Amino acid sequence: MTTESTNTGSQSAADGQSSVPDSAADRGNLRPSDAPVLGPRPVSRPEIDKHTARAFRRPDGQSGSFAPYTGTPQQQAAASELVNRPPDAVLAEAFGRPEGSGEFLQRDPDATGDAAAPTPPADPWRDPSAAARLGAPAVGTPQPERPQPGVKLTAREVLFGSRVAPKALAVLGVIALVIGVAGGLVGRFTAEATSVLTSKKVTLAQDSASGKPQGSVSKVVDAVMPAVVQIRETVGDNGALGSGVVIDGSGYIVTNNHVISMVAMDNTHHGKIQVTFSDGSRVPASLVGRDPKTDLAVLKVDNVKNLTVARLGKSDDVQVGDATLAIGSPLGLQKTVTAGIVSALHRAMVETPEAGDDTAGAFDAVQTDAAINHGNSGGALVDGQGRLIGINTAIRSESGGSVGLGFAIPVDLVKRVAQTIIHHGVIEHPWLGVSAKTKQVENDTLSGAAIADVVANSPAAKAGLTEGDVVVQVGDREVTEQAELTVAVMSQQIGQKVDLQIVRDGRRVTVPVTLESDRNAPKPAQ
Repeated sequence: MTTESTNTGSQSAADGQSSVPDSAADRGNLRPSDAPVLGPRPVSRPEIDKHTARAFRRPDGQSGSFAPYTGTPQQQAAASELVNRPPDAVLAEAFGRPEGSGEFLQRDPDATGDAAAPTPPADPWRDPSAAARLGAPAVGTPQPERPQPGVKLTAREVLFGSRVAPKALAVLGVIALVIGVAGGLVGRFTAEATSVLTSKKVTLAQDSASGKPQGSVSKVVDAVMPAVVQIRETVGDNGALGSGVVIDGSGYIVTNNHVISMVAMDNTHHGKIQVTFSDGSRVPASLVGRDPKTDLAVLKVDNVKNLTVARLGKSDDVQVGDATLAIGSPLGLQKTVTAGIVSALHRAMVETPEAGDDTAGAFDAVQTDAAINHGNSGGALVDGQGRLIGINTAIRSESGGSVGLGFAIPVDLVKRVAQTIIHHGVIEHPWLGVSAKTKQVENDTLSGAAIADVVANSPAAKAGLTEGDVVVQVGDREVTEQAELTVAVMSQQIGQKVDLQIVRDGRRVTVPVTLESDRNAPKPAQ
């Protein structure tokens, strides 16, 4: 609701003064005369529940904020005065001094005089029953007087200032002269002794090794090194290094498939392969053929004369403990030789394809502890007679570096695959048509490779193998893991009938399978 107020005051025309008191609105002319006047806002008081009101209300009979004091002024003055009254009996017993004790922690405020001086400790010299104690010495020890620091004299004052006696100067001069003469004599004797130990007439001679018998390792290196080459593949701005071995005088070189797979998989046909021989000569090379399933490839160079060809050994002659030499270009360092021994044979190896590489090699590897690093791939592993016993292919390491576990493709497999590629350009392998689980399956008595999938119309499917069967033997070879199953099948012949020992539903069963060519295997999806 709004109300309007009117200015009821009148102004005299004669004197120009108002008959009502002046106001701020009239002085400042801040509010128009016809402006409405708003009424006071209603006070909002929220409802308070009875529990809150009971907890925070005023005491009964209290109407104001503070209770009135009903005492007289005399009582108020007496209440404000401090009274030193005796403590309660309970407090006096708990915190009072022991009976008969006259010690105080502080001065009594009601005491009229100073407390008596404390009793000094008993004198052990006069009281035999007094306890022993340390005290001041009977006779004081006088402190020695500290000598005053002497005055430092300059050289001028010593020589010309008459501050030092002439006799003292003469003695110092004699001492200096004696020291100088003694030093000169010692120096001369030392020089003469040194001249006896040294001589400019001595010339050291070196013995030529032309008539010296050459070591066996040096002979092997000299014979094999010219047959080992460095291989560089480039596709555009990308490139890789590896090694290779000359196996025929016509210019055929064997290496790993993963060394040249970048060029082989290049659809633009702009990739290049270059071979560098031990004498530094470089020539281009052509790809004859490759086999990703054994990680082998064959190159050919033309117009190169007087090639040194590696002598091929036989896998049956290789034994654990035989001396080995790994020759290649590890980390791009050409003509590098490392030595070791054959540390194991028939080590089943299955290589996993990587990005930009289709290698899935499976073979019985020759294991050696000769240091093998990246770049050794495709290089030669030779025995103590200089015969090729393997193509260095892989290492096994958690860090990626050489830790003494190198693997090479055995020479018998290298010969068979390389010769087939040279004759036909391609090579076929036996095919079973199963994929095994990567995890090894075993119990207290047997271990094997569990079949995870069977390809339709494959030899395995035709023989009745199913998912879940555990292969424990292929022919005469026992199988304990996935890699051994793959290698065991690869070691058979195409069209050969092989007995597979499998475990099905807890029973060991023999299943005959006729292996077919992997040419019939379905191509992997691109």
